[in-house]
Amino acid sequence: MNGPDGRHRVLFITDRGRRHQAAALAASPPQLAVTVVRRPSREELLRLLPGVEFLISERSGEIDAGMIAAATNLRLLQRLGSLTYDIDLSAARAAGIAVSAWPVRSAIMVAEHVLLQLLALARRLKEMVAVANAAEAWGEPARRTDEDTFAYDWSLLQGVEALYERTTGILGFGEIGAELARRLRGLAPARILYHKRRPLPPLAEEELGISYAALEQIVAESDFVCNLLPYSAATDGLIDARVLAAMKPGAYLISAGSGSVVDEAALATALRAGHLAGAALNTFEWEPLRPDNPLLPLARDPQANVILTPHVASGGWVDSSRQTYRRQDYENVLRLLDGRPLLYRIV
Repeated sequence: MNGPDGRHRVLFITDRGRRHQAAALAASPPQLAVTVVRRPSREELLRLLPGVEFLISERSGEIDAGMIAAATNLRLLQRLGSLTYDIDLSAARAAGIAVSAWPVRSAIMVAEHVLLQLLALARRLKEMVAVANAAEAWGEPARRTDEDTFAYDWSLLQGVEALYERTTGILGFGEIGAELARRLRGLAPARILYHKRRPLPPLAEEELGISYAALEQIVAESDFVCNLLPYSAATDGLIDARVLAAMKPGAYLISAGSGSVVDEAALATALRAGHLAGAALNTFEWEPLRPDNPLLPLARDPQANVILTPHVASGGWVDSSRQTYRRQDYENVLRLLDGRPLLYRIV
């Protein structure tokens, strides 16, 4: 025990808002004294690290040799997520500090949901399902199928695409973007482009199979544009009529970032004009969806390639399961204290 009250000191670095910071504190085990800081400067970290026994770092944020040297009591550096390019692993190893990279379940689920959206749009899934459910409308006599008897594409559905050999652009690249890129690679796209405030180092790009591009290049060259941008003053309404007009004709927009990044009225206009081939959104400017949302008529039209889901990409909001996931933030801390093997250890 190293705290004045006999509890183990934990420093939790995060990018979460106040609501999620409070949830992380509420989930902390009683034997831990947890301090949560949001986007601290290097100077603030150097001031806070002495005496800290466990450092939990969420998302990216450099942990360099100087910080590790300042943390003289540090036993474990826990990265919540899979991106560790910004941690000086050599310095941690030399100092005898364990390092683990814990997969973020919610990020993985959102990445899976975005992949679902991508495939559903490319394959025109909504229209396919509507056609199959209205089979009696086709009036063709059915024949029992065998290897030589079938009615391939009896709906004569047009515009069915694939992700194969297409360019996918990802706007906003954190844990969700990384998990999405890993899943996209197996579908053999032509390119995966990404944009964030600071490019990743070349080794991280090579590992993920991605290439950095400016926002304008991604918009102009991508067949599928995925919005994973968080909300900020700079991103508020960023994907507007101008950006949508700059997208490739026949491209698709997928949005699972902040809902207020997308100008929904401008998107509806671009879809009705036929400039875009489809859109799938999981987040919205106003939630729950207002009845006057301009995308709702398109989502209700079985022939419009527009899919809306109710901000559920990371899973249903079940309090008990959410608390379980939050407690996992501290699982390796408890394992180390109990003398059990660490999970997802990389150093």
